Amino acid sequence: MGRVDELAIKLFADGADLQGMLEMYRNPLIQGFTTNPTLMRKAGVDDYAAFAKRVLAAIPDRPVSFEVFADDLDGMMRQARVIAGWGANVNVKIPVTTTSGQSTAPIVAQLSAEGVALNVTALMTVEQVREVAQALSPDTHAIVSVFAGRVADTGVDPVPHMRACLDALKARPRAELLWASPREVLNVFQANEVGCHIITATNDLLAKLTLVGKDLTTYSRETVQMFVDDAKASGFAIPV
Repeated sequence: MGRVDELAIKLFADGADLQGMLEMYRNPLIQGFTTNPTLMRKAGVDDYAAFAKRVLAAIPDRPVSFEVFADDLDGMMRQARVIAGWGANVNVKIPVTTTSGQSTAPIVAQLSAEGVALNVTALMTVEQVREVAQALSPDTHAIVSVFAGRVADTGVDPVPHMRACLDALKARPRAELLWASPREVLNVFQANEVGCHIITATNDLLAKLTLVGKDLTTYSRETVQMFVDDAKASGFAIPV
């Protein structure tokens, strides 16, 4: 296990709570931000464009990804061009497929050729990465977000899987592989070891980076203390 300050991978914060995003913005370790409609809904966002513009006014100098939410290629294309106009630091998130399973590769190719910085998202398979890599312009920066955490949820080891995804992107040196949906701090170091360019994580997970290098004996005793304190605070008693 290495140290946090020795990581080569870029840390992005994943969320849609403006206050939380600003807290992460003050952290020099955080080099970018990702959002999605689900996170926005959970955070109570009711005006997508207004929220995005508030974020970009507060965070003008680090990449921020905002996602289209249309479910057809024409609608995605229209929304993508609008979102791209919100700021120079915007990456437009395009899902790899529609809900019907239609590939978005045609609009990824068109937008990337136009110079739109994309974040192609919700990828799970190496085949999807290959298709996206072929669609991306070699001259335009892009992020390719593979949901390694969800891959792991299916019982598949994400480490060799992400190595294969990285290999599939070799022909597109301006495309960065992002390890999405991490489940634990260990994933940060796994993604770093694989050679992923970016990992995005919630604020709660990023906060756990302070535990890296912690003495495990001390951590064990602190855990026992937590149990004892909570039992006392709850007034628990076992008749003997």
